[in-house]
Amino acid sequence: MTDQAVDTDGVRLSEGPAEEWRFLGRTRELKELRADIERAGLDTLSGRKAPRARVLLIAGRPGSGRTALAEELAARVADDYPDGVLRARLSEPDGTRVPVDRIARELLAALDRSAPPGADEDDLTEVLRTALADRRVLLLLDAAADAEQVDALLPDTPDCLAVTVAEGPLTGIADVRPCTLGGLDTKSAVELLSRYTGSVRVTVDPRAAEQLVEVCQAQPAALTLAGGWLAARPQAAVADLARHVHAESDESTALGRVFRLVYGSLPSPAARMLRLLSLAPAGLVDPHTASALAGCSLSGARTTLDDFVGLGLLRATGSPQAAFPEYEVPGCLHDRLSRLARKHDRPAELQLARARMLERTVRLLQSCRAVTETDSPQAREKLLATPRDLRFPHPRAAADWLRARRPALLASARLAVDDGELDTLARRLMSQLVRAMVAHFGTHAVAPDLYGIHRLVLDVAERRELPREKAAALLNLADLDARTGRTTEALVRYRAALDAGREANDPYATGRAMESVGGAHLELGDYDRAADWFGRALAQRLARDERADAARVYGRIATAHTYAGRYGEAVRAWRAAVAGHRKGGDVAAHARALSELARVQEYAGRPEESLRTCQEAVEWARRAEDDRLQAALHLRLADTFDRLGDPVAAGLQRSTAERMLREEPDGACEIRSAPGED
Repeated sequence: MTDQAVDTDGVRLSEGPAEEWRFLGRTRELKELRADIERAGLDTLSGRKAPRARVLLIAGRPGSGRTALAEELAARVADDYPDGVLRARLSEPDGTRVPVDRIARELLAALDRSAPPGADEDDLTEVLRTALADRRVLLLLDAAADAEQVDALLPDTPDCLAVTVAEGPLTGIADVRPCTLGGLDTKSAVELLSRYTGSVRVTVDPRAAEQLVEVCQAQPAALTLAGGWLAARPQAAVADLARHVHAESDESTALGRVFRLVYGSLPSPAARMLRLLSLAPAGLVDPHTASALAGCSLSGARTTLDDFVGLGLLRATGSPQAAFPEYEVPGCLHDRLSRLARKHDRPAELQLARARMLERTVRLLQSCRAVTETDSPQAREKLLATPRDLRFPHPRAAADWLRARRPALLASARLAVDDGELDTLARRLMSQLVRAMVAHFGTHAVAPDLYGIHRLVLDVAERRELPREKAAALLNLADLDARTGRTTEALVRYRAALDAGREANDPYATGRAMESVGGAHLELGDYDRAADWFGRALAQRLARDERADAARVYGRIATAHTYAGRYGEAVRAWRAAVAGHRKGGDVAAHARALSELARVQEYAGRPEESLRTCQEAVEWARRAEDDRLQAALHLRLADTFDRLGDPVAAGLQRSTAERMLREEPDGACEIRSAPGED
């Protein structure tokens, strides 16, 4: 069976055999849940199969072991769901509800299904239900915030099962009986303690162990912290810890009492680092994050994080030997750490710690991108000037880091946007994140992430009333819409970007927006409006003496006229483009413009002119060392000679093209037909 995991932000964590672990207790609960599965999918009134996936609910407070029980259930029934187990966490560690569209998109990614980057929640959930319609999967939905969130993700097939973890009931979902968790049975709770303390200390004083279980209310999270405290103190007696916990009468819950004891025993620097980890994006921590937050060395941060794992204060989410170790703040402790940070650290200190963390992330992203630019002397020089701890040894290592930290990086972007005092740093972070992701994975592969990042930039710009940044974000979003076939949506955004660019008095944004509006109209087949908008963009380029851009826009005007069948106007525009590229010294663009001019001349019924222009284009393509364009031009010359009744010359041109194509690694070039031709 394939085990596909999705973390707090919906990112696939693993794909391989489900990891086995020894599970303690919960025998009765597992039996009840298995019995519920046996009747899952049956309408209890009619005896017919229900039209949707059945929902099993495991309810309990954070720290009750609810997620562990869900994982154990999934492991035991996994063979009944041959299409795999999909996991998603529906709330952030601080309790913030994760948007359904983000969860749906990541579940689709786990299923190797894609959806347009700009698709809304309804579209994404519909695609998800379609993807699951012919599958038999188990959905494990952890930390559900409400019934609406779960309902939106449910497959429309009784062959799937949704195991949902929540703090309370999910009112609104039919036929859900919660399995509500209390504490572990005493035997299992004592065994959990002995995993940390060893069996000797429990065996010599079993009554003390039972007393400790009692004061911890047999809650797994409280017992884990108690076991970690005892493991760090080999000489301490279990009875002593039970008395200490009992004495912490200021806390109302068992977890609160044990946590207060463990936290109070930490050295001051470690205690400060622990509470600052509540600022880590999505509760995901690595040594760089901890080092920046606490202002300590990288090696010191890693040692302290490993100590926290031993005490049960953190969970290691990867291999201890991994090049990039990762940790997670348990959800049951996150709110307590946040309160401690607000109590012991001044707002300015928390702001500075967050700024250090985001600045460190920006520098890592810069290094991650720079390692791919090995052909640039400036990039190599900049990389060598980067501190050794922030460098990556090679591009693959940088890509692995970027892939592993993706959930935390995207959460960092959201965190930066939420903090109104860090908008400049937020923009730097998102700019570097976009560049690094595109450099390593390509625009198409990361389009959904890019869409979310540009939406965040737009949020910053609108909140701070920054029209220039708003225009840039709208242009980027519109580009993604256009690339994924959402041309109508792209047109709306390009027009909004034009308004923002004019408000900011930004000639680059307005020119780019006008040209893009023309491109959207061209894609929609409205060639007259396309030519009009290209003409507006051209006027601005000429007014600013931007000759290279003007030459390119002339080509776009020519394309619009060509598709409209106005070949005379197209020829004039292409001649202007040729002249502009020649004056600008762009040999490659000059060759391509001549090639297009020859094509339009042929469409216009001027084969002799097309022949001369095409021969000139061959020479410029040779100077530009563009072999593919040369081959395409030789084939076009062959067709023209055929039309002029010179088969010998046509054969020579065709053989030249074939020879060049054999030498070309990719093997072939494209010869486009006239607009409207098949």
